Amino acid sequence: MQVRGAPAIAIVGCLSLAVELQRENFETKRQLRQDIEGKLNFLVSSRPTAVNMKIAAEELIALSNKLSEDESIELETMKSRFLQTIEAMLEKDIHDNKSIGDFGAREILSGVSGDSLVRILTHCNTGSLATAGYGTALGVIRKLHELKRLEHCYCTETRPYNQGARLTAYELVHDKIPATLIVDSMVAALMKHRNVSAVVVGADRVASNGDTANKIGTYQIAVLAKFHGVPFYVAAPFTSIDMKIVSGDHIVIEERPDHEMTHVGEHRIAAKGITCWNPAFDVTPASLIAGIITEKGVFRPHELVKQFGQDT
Repeated sequence: MQVRGAPAIAIVGCLSLAVELQRENFETKRQLRQDIEGKLNFLVSSRPTAVNMKIAAEELIALSNKLSEDESIELETMKSRFLQTIEAMLEKDIHDNKSIGDFGAREILSGVSGDSLVRILTHCNTGSLATAGYGTALGVIRKLHELKRLEHCYCTETRPYNQGARLTAYELVHDKIPATLIVDSMVAALMKHRNVSAVVVGADRVASNGDTANKIGTYQIAVLAKFHGVPFYVAAPFTSIDMKIVSGDHIVIEERPDHEMTHVGEHRIAAKGITCWNPAFDVTPASLIAGIITEKGVFRPHELVKQFGQDT
């Protein structure tokens, strides 16, 4: 958890590989290829729910194999091209996030009249601290603020790890975005009394049918949004969409240590001897999602298969 946020996990994981490769000397292209594949597979196994690392690893392994098989490419050239590809991930992520912000803001504003201001609820951290910069769901909020169409942002504390209280709140204050922190159990009351315009969250993995795994607590917010008639959006790059998984039932959910629930820092707050269940993520059914905001546009969950069919 030193690195969290699906895009950031992929970028930091790949950059860590780049640092190791720069430090090491290889005698053959085959040795370099084997080292790349082994280390990338290890990185994928470290965080099973977020798909971005898995997709990045598959693409980089394919690139490594291609460079290794090309007899016209020398060892040092192979290494250099591989490292350049990883470095380009940083710039691309920021560009994609800004596109997500543009499409998301436009989508949300299309649902309000005239020049009305909007109130947005978000969950967990999806900003610069979870990506290469700007953010996904928080990128949408940033764009609304830049357009002077954001009246207020509400962020949840995101128990038990408190990413919202520690990280999202920090980013909102830093950017001088009007915002209020609420505890996770206040969402229903907020929607009833504060006229929330939309919910925007991130994603760690989106199945091909649109079911979305995100930080624990997301599912219940989606249910409440449906009841209160508040559109619920998922903001995520295409690297978070896993077309190999047909539904959320097949997404592996990472479970975290009991200590995160029973302690605040080093101070125990729960009774000794109590058992805990601490899944880090839950899955929101596609039926509760109004749209998935990507760098290529906003798609209804059922449109993902069609879009990927066009791309492939």
